[in-house]
Amino acid sequence: MKVPKRLQPLLDDGLIEEVVSQLMSGKEAQVYVVRSGGELRCAKVFKEASQRSFKQAVQYQEGRKVRNTRRARAMEKKTRYGQKEQEEAWLNAEVDALYRLAAAGVRVPTPHGFIDGVLLMDLVTDADGFAAPRLDDVTLTPEQAREYHGWMMLEVVRMLSVGLVHGDLSEFNVLLGPEGPVIIDLPQAVNAAGNNSAEMMFERDVNNMRAYFGRFAPELLETQYAKEIWSLYESGQLHPESPLSGRFKHDTRRVELDDLLAVIDDVRNEHDEGSAQHWQEDEWGERDD
Repeated sequence: MKVPKRLQPLLDDGLIEEVVSQLMSGKEAQVYVVRSGGELRCAKVFKEASQRSFKQAVQYQEGRKVRNTRRARAMEKKTRYGQKEQEEAWLNAEVDALYRLAAAGVRVPTPHGFIDGVLLMDLVTDADGFAAPRLDDVTLTPEQAREYHGWMMLEVVRMLSVGLVHGDLSEFNVLLGPEGPVIIDLPQAVNAAGNNSAEMMFERDVNNMRAYFGRFAPELLETQYAKEIWSLYESGQLHPESPLSGRFKHDTRRVELDDLLAVIDDVRNEHDEGSAQHWQEDEWGERDD
């Protein structure tokens, strides 16, 4: 096939030996099957910012740290230099997340380098050596759905244990390899402790998995893993091997406390209004005298 322009420098430098085929084209990038180091791998070519359709970058970037203060100021002021640095930081996010998650034992493609906007990583294959399908492209038995759902809950726990939330997890961002699900597409991964939307994104990720696997095993639709896992995380009790039940009992004590405080505020306001009224009556009474 014709070599894409963005991959030509990697060919020239010997980082890849051959571009075999295009695997997919998504909202963030185009993915190619290449031969690198004598093996078939993926080359993910990120699109330019103006060509991407992912519109919520600001929400996902909250909490990401920029070590260089000059860069941080430029990004905040949205100068031309700052926009360039922000784009580079956005692209580096997936690389950083992949390395962190792979080190933590999360099932993600192993990265092999990031050069000029091109991410080289393992090609996830099926049992026959072909590119692995997405979950959305397969039909599962109830037993498989329950098994894979259990695996995915372990993966999101491992991710959260190292402080990361996928942010866009669904059946479209999980491949089914011969040894089980593999999580892909992480440029929007967020810092769980530094992003105000992290809890919402985490619940959406986990509930997307519940909805998908629940198509094949409807009893999964009754589970509450998202709230159970996040509760353990917030309390500092979450670790990679945390036992999960899929059940969650809502804490009503906070609601009761909020109600009590509201009643106290109402009583205080009534008292203040009454005091003010009495003061006014006394004032007018004294003046009448």
